[in-house]
Amino acid sequence: MPRKGPAPRHIIVPDAVYNSELISRFINKLMLCGKRGTAENIFYQSMVIVNQKNGKDPLEVFEQAMRNVMPLVEVRARRVGGSTYQVPTEVRPGRKLDLGIRWIIANARKRGGKTMQDKLAAEFMDAANNTGASVKKKDDTHRMAEANKAFAHYRY
Repeated sequence: MPRKGPAPRHIIVPDAVYNSELISRFINKLMLCGKRGTAENIFYQSMVIVNQKNGKDPLEVFEQAMRNVMPLVEVRARRVGGSTYQVPTEVRPGRKLDLGIRWIIANARKRGGKTMQDKLAAEFMDAANNTGASVKKKDDTHRMAEANKAFAHYRY
């Protein structure tokens, strides 16, 4: 935390093709070693694959996938009197989006497939249909919060 107040939020420029800030954030997270062109190529090619396989608008599929993956609650560790409790808390909107993006990219990288474009497209389609590893991760997070609901009074 800086000494002179909170750090300013960075302005994210919308992407060139879909004019979406969400896609720009996704590409930034997908990027490795500063290779923006490669990350953009991977993302836009995966959108083409989604369009070919589904026949639906790829932007709608992407947004539906993001809505299905973003968690509403999570558990945070809270230390009270020598014991650590898993306290369920609501997720802030910025973190919600960040977790969703992170889970989709991580599960796409783990997935079996030929290229990253194929893996990402398959993960988008699975998440849009409420199946796949990313949605399972969200469900596990929600289940953990539900199981620890008894400690909700320790919320800060």
